Amino acid sequence: MNILDEIKNGVLNGEAVEKEQALLLARQPLKKLCDAADEIRTHYCGNIFDMCSIINAKSGMCSENCKFCAQSSFHNADIDKYSLLGSDEIFKQAKYNYDRGIRRYAIVTSGKKLNESELDSVCESIKKIKQGTNMSVCGSFGLLNKEQYKKLKEAGLTRVHNNLETSRNNFKNICTTHTYDDKVNSIKAAKSVGLSICSGGIVGLGETMEDRIDMIIDIRNLGIRSIPVNILSPIKGTPYQNNKKLDDDDVLRIVAIFRFLVPDASIRLAGGRGMLSDKGKGCFLSGANAAISGDMLTTAGISIENDMKIIKELGYKVGFLNE
Repeated sequence: MNILDEIKNGVLNGEAVEKEQALLLARQPLKKLCDAADEIRTHYCGNIFDMCSIINAKSGMCSENCKFCAQSSFHNADIDKYSLLGSDEIFKQAKYNYDRGIRRYAIVTSGKKLNESELDSVCESIKKIKQGTNMSVCGSFGLLNKEQYKKLKEAGLTRVHNNLETSRNNFKNICTTHTYDDKVNSIKAAKSVGLSICSGGIVGLGETMEDRIDMIIDIRNLGIRSIPVNILSPIKGTPYQNNKKLDDDDVLRIVAIFRFLVPDASIRLAGGRGMLSDKGKGCFLSGANAAISGDMLTTAGISIENDMKIIKELGYKVGFLNE
């Protein structure tokens, strides 16, 4: 039996993949690796596809210096900048997505964290969405504390999004205005009040495969089962504007290895999916089983209608995993 089949069979029998094994997977033939990852996905998750959409509810003017981000006030990217949208507009966009089959909706705001006035406004938006739709509402609001998360949960929030972005070792190379532990502590605060967590990272920052694996192992150890995979879109005006773009095979290998590491997760293609030649279809046959549909924060995404068509063709059924 070869090493790929040995590791795959271990996963199918409930064994956790360790770092050294994951690094071995990075050297396996791509097609066989992807087929094995899809077998693991089918075994643990069936044909459920977890689809969500997002709204950029507050854009730009961010105090943090994340090198990949067009919204940072440290950079000179040409983006729309606006303060927090009101509840009517946020609900309008939620209803638009709901009417097209989306059942998970995330409100995303720029900045290190919401202030108390913004927090109150977001709570009103969440309540309005819950009253007017049957959507599960998620939020990405920065580095909040336990009491703030409790308030959001009481308003109807079900899930918090907070990407680790990269490995602990590499984090200092992409951001210095907050730390990896700031993120981990905020995630733990959200979990402590009973909120589900969505956390992943960005690939294409110049990180190594070891960095990617270290990040996913940390995510696994935090008990997180919704994992966005963002592909860096080098944006003019950011420090990473000249980064080399990952190709389709790079992303397929990353997604497949992530599936081995967290076999029961929603591995969610997120930002940058539109740069893939097939818009992610190959990844959905290589371990990925979730996606953000529609526009991203500062870049265009894939339309809900096109995504629904692809998902149906692949034999998936839209639903919730790891709620």
